[in-house]
Amino acid sequence: MALALTYGTSRTLVRMRLAAFRHGLEDQFRRSWIVTGGFVGLALAGGTLWVAARGDHDVLVVVLAVWMLGWVVGPLFAGGGDETLKPEYFTMMPLPPRTLSTGLLVAALAGVAPVINLIALLSLVVVSPGIVAALVAVPALLLQLLCFILASRLAVAVYGVLLQVRAGAVIAALVNAFILAFTAQGWALIVAFVSTDVQGTVAKAARIAPSGWGLVAVEAAGRGDWLEVLAALAGLVVLAVVMLLAWSSLLVRRTTVTRAGRKPRRLLTAGTPEGAAAAKELRSWTRDLLYGHRAVFAVAYGLFFCMMPLAIGMKSMLPWAGPAAVVMAGSMAANLYGSDGTAFWTTLMTPGSSRADVRARQRAFLLVFGSSTLLITLLLTWWSGDTRAWPLVLSVLPALLGGAAGLVVACSVYAAVPTTDAHKRSGNPLNSGENEGETMGIVYVMLVLVATTCAPALILSLYTGWWGVPVGVLSGVLAWWYFGRVAARRLDARGPELLTLLRHGRSPAEQAKKTAGFDALPKWRRTLAGFCLGFGAIPLFPQAVVPAIFKLTGNHDAKSWFLALYQDGPWQWVVIVLMAALGLSMYAYGGLTYYRAKKRAPDGSVAAVAG
Repeated sequence: MALALTYGTSRTLVRMRLAAFRHGLEDQFRRSWIVTGGFVGLALAGGTLWVAARGDHDVLVVVLAVWMLGWVVGPLFAGGGDETLKPEYFTMMPLPPRTLSTGLLVAALAGVAPVINLIALLSLVVVSPGIVAALVAVPALLLQLLCFILASRLAVAVYGVLLQVRAGAVIAALVNAFILAFTAQGWALIVAFVSTDVQGTVAKAARIAPSGWGLVAVEAAGRGDWLEVLAALAGLVVLAVVMLLAWSSLLVRRTTVTRAGRKPRRLLTAGTPEGAAAAKELRSWTRDLLYGHRAVFAVAYGLFFCMMPLAIGMKSMLPWAGPAAVVMAGSMAANLYGSDGTAFWTTLMTPGSSRADVRARQRAFLLVFGSSTLLITLLLTWWSGDTRAWPLVLSVLPALLGGAAGLVVACSVYAAVPTTDAHKRSGNPLNSGENEGETMGIVYVMLVLVATTCAPALILSLYTGWWGVPVGVLSGVLAWWYFGRVAARRLDARGPELLTLLRHGRSPAEQAKKTAGFDALPKWRRTLAGFCLGFGAIPLFPQAVVPAIFKLTGNHDAKSWFLALYQDGPWQWVVIVLMAALGLSMYAYGGLTYYRAKKRAPDGSVAAVAG
C-alpha cells in the first residue's frame, strides 16, 4: 500500500513538474535563460566527456567534484533553486513525509539540469577499462546523479534553517561570499595550489569525497577488486538514504513548525517623523535576517575578492576591498521597496512621508556600509603599502557611497519587483517569489550603474592625485541628493500604483504588454539580447575593470586570463578600453532591446489578454 501511494504520488508530481515546465517556456525571458543555460551546460558536459576520453582519471575525479559543488552551491545563487513544486503546496494533503520527499525527489529528476548532468556522468562509462567496468558504471552514475540532486535539495534546506537564526545567516553569508568571489578570483588560489604541487593531494581528496565514489567503483571493477566495488556502490546507496531521511525531516520542520513568540522589544521612539523613519529602516537592517545576510555578504565579498590574490603574494588589490563591497551592497539593496511588500501601505497612508522615508533609507544605507567600508579601505590600503593607491581609493569610496545610496532608492521606486511579504516567506527564505529573473536583472544593472558613479573622481585622481578626493565627495553628495529627490517625487506621484504592484503583482494585461513587444522581435534578436545581458559582465569586469586596477596600482605580474596584461606598452590600455566598450555595448544593446520592445508593444495583444 505504501509503495503504491509513493508510486502514485511520484507519478503525479512528475506530471505537475513537466506541465509547469511547459507553461514556463511560454515566457520568452525564462525560455531564453533556459536555452542559454542548457547550451552552457551541454558544453561543460562535453568537456567532461573529453577529459574522460583522454583517460586522465585524476582530472576527471576533480571535475566530478566540481559538478557536485555546483549542485550544492548553485541554488544558493539562484533564489533557492527550482522550487516549482513547493512543499507548502501539499501541507493539507494526507501524505507521509517520506512519501512527499520521495515524490519531490523524483519530480526534481524531470528537468534540464539532471539530463545535462546525466550526460556528464556518462564519462564513467567512457573511462571504463572494459565491458565489466562499463556495466558497473551504469548503476554508479545513476546513484551518483541521485546523490547530486539530494545534496542540492539538502543544502537548500539546511541553508533555509541557517537563515532562521542570526548566527546562521552570518555563516551562510560568509560561505556565499567566498564561493562567489572564488568564481572571479579563484585563479589566484589555483595558481598557488599548482605552484606548490598539490594536484595529487586534490585528486586524492576528490576520490575520498562522495563525488568520486562512482569513479572509484569503476576503477576497482577494472582491477577486479569486487569488495571495493561493493563498498563504493553501497556507500552511495547509504549516503542517498541518509540525505533523503535528513531532507524529509527538514521538510516536516518547514511545513509544520511555527515560529515561537519572540521576546518583546524596546518600543520604537523618536522625536520627529524623520527620526522615526530612520530608526525603522536601520532596525530593518539589524533585525531582518535577509537584510543582515545581504549586508554581511556584500562586505565579505569585497574582502574575499581583494584578498584572494594574497595567495600568490599580490597586495595590489587590497585597497579596493571597500569600494568593491559598496558596489555589491548597492546591487543587493536595489529592490528596497519591493522587499517591503504590502508594508509600504504604512508609508503611503502617512501624508508627506515620502521624502522622510526615502532619506531615511539612504541614511540607513550609509550608516550600515559607510563606516565599515571606510575602515576596511584604510586598514587594507595601509597593509598593502602602496602609497599611490591612497588618493585613488579615497576619491572613489565617497563617490560610490553617495552614488549607491542614491541609486538604490531610485531603482527600487522606478523598477520595483514584487516579492513575497516578510510574514509570508516560505520555509525556503532564499525564494522571494516568482520574479527571480527580474530581480537578478536589476542586480546586474546596479553593478554597472553604481560602479560608473565613481568615474569622474577616478579619472581626475589619476591625473591630479589628491584633487580627486573633493570631487569624489562632491559627486557622492550630488548623487545622494538628486536621486533621493527623484525617488521622493516618484513616490508622491505614483505611490498608489506602487502599492498595487507590490500587493497584487502585475496583471495579465501588464504582463502581456511587458512581453508582447519582445515576443514580436525576430528570434535571433531576442537570443542576442539575452546573451548580451547574461555575458556582458565578462568583458566589462574581469577583462577591463580588474586589469585597469592592476595597471593603476603598478602590478603587472599577475597576468592569468586577463587579455590586456599580455599586451605590450600602450596596447594594454587599448585592450582595456575596447573590452570596457564591448561590455557596456552588450549591456546597452540588451537593455535597449527590452526597453524599445516594451514601448512598441502591440495594443491588440494587450487588449486580447485583458478581454
